[in-house]
Amino acid sequence: MINPADLFATPRLAAGALFVNGNEILLVRKTYGNRWDIPGGYVDRGESPADACEREIREELGLTRTVERLLVHDWAPNGPEGDKILYVFDCGPLGDDEHRIQLDGTELDKAEWVPVNRLGEYLIPRLERRLAQAFLAYSGTAPRYLEHGQPR
Repeated sequence: MINPADLFATPRLAAGALFVNGNEILLVRKTYGNRWDIPGGYVDRGESPADACEREIREELGLTRTVERLLVHDWAPNGPEGDKILYVFDCGPLGDDEHRIQLDGTELDKAEWVPVNRLGEYLIPRLERRLAQAFLAYSGTAPRYLEHGQPR
């Protein structure tokens, strides 16, 4: 007998922070996986995506920041990992906080401002697409719904 709950998607959720300085985005280099990304990570059970984003900023950068608005909601399943929903949030300009960044040294080993037109030199294609769309949403007024990093 099929359990009806087995028919519903149970996506993994992740949330990240987009920090913008002119035409540049702050990327961090992770010590594992695909390496370059924005600050962020997986959402814990019972945690909201916004709370996860704020927690990851504290853990990875040593900063206390508040989510200001949603920029991107991206449905991006990944083979054996299954469905994923990835959120990108605007957490405001870094300003003086940039000088207070303390990388955790365990998960992250470097932070760098990267021009939007050079993201492809750092990121895998679907992440490049997602962050380019997040940058457009940052400059606009509405969040963007994406699938695999592309507008639907």
